[in-house]
Amino acid sequence: MSKHKINISVIGGHQVDKEIYDFAYEFGKIAAEKGWTIICGGLSGVMEAVSKGVSEKEGTVIGILPGDDRNSGNRYLSFAIATGLGWIRNSLVVMNGDIIVAINGSYGTLSEISYAFIMGKKVFSYKSWDIDGVEKVSNLSELIDKIELYLSNAEL
Repeated sequence: MSKHKINISVIGGHQVDKEIYDFAYEFGKIAAEKGWTIICGGLSGVMEAVSKGVSEKEGTVIGILPGDDRNSGNRYLSFAIATGLGWIRNSLVVMNGDIIVAINGSYGTLSEISYAFIMGKKVFSYKSWDIDGVEKVSNLSELIDKIELYLSNAEL
């Protein structure tokens, strides 16, 4: 197993419905309870929801922001990193995760999945892109089980 704390990059849409928001929020709470650090894009939607869940359980969530203002991130971030890179910052979100969790999302999420493949990262997906190599899950408990199984066998 890893000698460092597990980082999970959560990627997903800016605009989400209540079901997706709640899924990301609950995932954030569980991740914090397990001691996983969450890396995300730091803005709204899935990013805000997962950040809120992590924050409520006093975990750590790092937002890698597209702009040059650290205050532009959502209010639940533990740390905000301004990049001034726009969409290019998606590569940094992915690079800093040991595994990637895609929750819903559009083309920005697709770009992050592409970066994950380039970087050799494992991608789990809930209601996101249906692409060969992305492991789909149908509910939160399945996601947690698959992450834990992956981590127990991974050399991170």
